[in-house]
Amino acid sequence: MIQSLDLNKNPIQIKRALLSVYDKKNIVELAKALNKNNTEILSTGGTAKKLRQDNINVVDVSDYTGFPEIMDGPIKTIKPLIEGGIIGLRDKHEAEAAEKSIKWIDLVICNLYPFSDVISVED
Repeated sequence: MIQSLDLNKNPIQIKRALLSVYDKKNIVELAKALNKNNTEILSTGGTAKKLRQDNINVVDVSDYTGFPEIMDGPIKTIKPLIEGGIIGLRDKHEAEAAEKSIKWIDLVICNLYPFSDVISVED
């Protein structure tokens, strides 16, 4: 359980965060701390649903990008608006990001599906 999360000590203001997790343990506590600090939260399907159940303000990635999750869910965030916001170099790509309406994503929280479960699924 997260006891304390003091984001004010972080020299980088987290304006926007992407939360997309398989294991949702403690994700609500983290999201509440982010909301308390006025961080916009982008999230994918199941994670967004979990956060909404706990009254967390969240923007679905599919609404943010204008493109739905595809191929039964694993293709969610591979879009220029997401990837550009994560890996763009702010000092170098600011003009191009603005031109393409790409907003910086300051924090990414993700974890992966359990590998053994994924490889045991038959086609």
